[in-house]
Amino acid sequence: MSLQREVELKSDAGMDYSKLRDFLKAGKWKEADEETGRVMLAVAKREKFGWLDDKSNDNFPCADLRTIDQLWVKYSDGRFGFSVQKRIYQGLGGTREYNREIWKKFGDKVGWRKGGSWLYYKDITFDKKAPEGHLPCVFCVDVCTTVVWVSVWLGVFSRVETCRL
Repeated sequence: MSLQREVELKSDAGMDYSKLRDFLKAGKWKEADEETGRVMLAVAKREKFGWLDDKSNDNFPCADLRTIDQLWVKYSDGRFGFSVQKRIYQGLGGTREYNREIWKKFGDKVGWRKGGSWLYYKDITFDKKAPEGHLPCVFCVDVCTTVVWVSVWLGVFSRVETCRL
């Protein structure tokens, strides 16, 4: 896919991704990250929970996940996006089964950990100079270590795989 082509804002859930596109185009990474969370929760009808469970991950529309991912990949010049994160995670040996050591290595690689400690969301780098795969980090509220948050990420990566992103 040429990075110059416009990303088609497809949605099987009737979601409008123009605000996400505009934030990413303008390099407003934090706003884009927050908008990614908002639209994903809305698509999955999980706004009142604030996170995606296994069922909502497994049923997340591929067209929507692809649109979100392609927008991140395009406007970050291939540095950010769920597909980038999945590639890094799998490259470290990661699977849908939680492995604490691999998850820590992934956190180190994408810059969600510094000096052996997980970062808080407020300490995430919302800049294109951040490590490859650093964003989106939308479901890292507080820290990325709790079982709920790790399972959200592993579910997203699994869906990325199923949707062939």
